[in-house]
Amino acid sequence: MSQFFQIHPDNPQLRLLKQAAQTIVNGGIVALPTDSCYALVCQLDNKDAVERVRRIRAIDDKHHLTLMCRDLSEIALYAKVDNRQYRMLKAATPGPYTFILEATKEVPRRLSHPSRKTIGLRVPENRVARALMEELAAPLIGTTLILPGADRALTAAEDIRDMLERQIELIVDSGPCSLEPTTVIDLTGDEPVLIRQGRGSAHAFGL
Repeated sequence: MSQFFQIHPDNPQLRLLKQAAQTIVNGGIVALPTDSCYALVCQLDNKDAVERVRRIRAIDDKHHLTLMCRDLSEIALYAKVDNRQYRMLKAATPGPYTFILEATKEVPRRLSHPSRKTIGLRVPENRVARALMEELAAPLIGTTLILPGADRALTAAEDIRDMLERQIELIVDSGPCSLEPTTVIDLTGDEPVLIRQGRGSAHAFGL
């Protein structure tokens, strides 16, 4: 059975953040609110937890998981970013965007795209998500919480508990999330390419 934490969206309770962080360190999967939809997240280096996330979502290794970071300094550790890309990232983060970038060797091979060696990265504008990463002092790996056969993400913690309480370790309730996922932009080429239009505006990238 999942634990269920009600964490204040503006002033997250440190006691609950510490417990949530320990759940992740212990290999647990957490349903976490973001500035777009809920996400399923786990520890970056935990192979078993990552595979469980893929099974819950029914996705294979060609589907990008997203590395959720606290700030741009972490992104530079996991992705190769030139000055042009950095300027675009700085203008759009934190916010509801996922960026496809070339992965560095710091990214475990199983987490990058098997043929392109790319990774999806984002910096969410959500106090609970960022406070949890601060408590962990590490990024999280995850994916939008869209269940197999569904065409939209789950956005309410109670619905997530009804459907996943026997499959994940923790559900964080900070109020309902947006219905829209992140906007996904590929920055690996000479020009940005819009992969998915979501909550974030693509106009800033000339798209």
